[in-house]
Amino acid sequence: MKAIVLLSGGLDSATCLLIAREEGYEVFALSFDYGQRHSVELERARELARRYGAREHRVARIDFPASAASALTNLARPVPKNSLGREAIPPTYVPARNTLFLSHAVAWGEAIGVGDIFIGANALDYSGYPDCRPEFLDAFARMANLGTKAGTQGQLEFRIHAPLISMTKAQIVSRAAKLGLDFSETSSCYDPSRAGAPCGNCDSCLLRAKGFREAGLEDTLIRRQGLN
Repeated sequence: MKAIVLLSGGLDSATCLLIAREEGYEVFALSFDYGQRHSVELERARELARRYGAREHRVARIDFPASAASALTNLARPVPKNSLGREAIPPTYVPARNTLFLSHAVAWGEAIGVGDIFIGANALDYSGYPDCRPEFLDAFARMANLGTKAGTQGQLEFRIHAPLISMTKAQIVSRAAKLGLDFSETSSCYDPSRAGAPCGNCDSCLLRAKGFREAGLEDTLIRRQGLN
């Protein structure tokens, strides 16, 4: 069995990679350089793909048509700090990001005969992005099977796997620990330093800290960065 895993370099996507591997899939990892300010995650994605035995790892370059629309792609817009939950959809939302990512995965999958796609989407402890919801992922899978040659001719069935979709961040941390993930090789921060140190106060950092705190486990990334 083969699967494409969307691998950002963060905690959730790294956990998905290990879940796919545990389920017996040969992993083809797919990451994206979309001009994100937290590009250190791509370095971590390369480390993770190499360490955990991805058959192949591709980094696709996407030029977003409206980079000014998100705090993750517009350096002039500040990343919100200590504001988790204040907005239904925060300024770190990137327009149609998962739609684009999954479309790339489907294109690659159709080319190499792989219909199983893993994504680290979560609908519990998350920032409220609409493209992380189960209904979006279900709709996308239907679209992929309707809009591809392989899907319409019955050569391939596209299935979107989101094993973390109904898990709390603490449950994700615990699952990752059991799978042997080295947390220090992941990066979740939206606004890291040039050296890759997490800011500790963006939504993603706050959610990550919450997960480790509730799971009762140490985040070894903090030790790697020499932070208290």
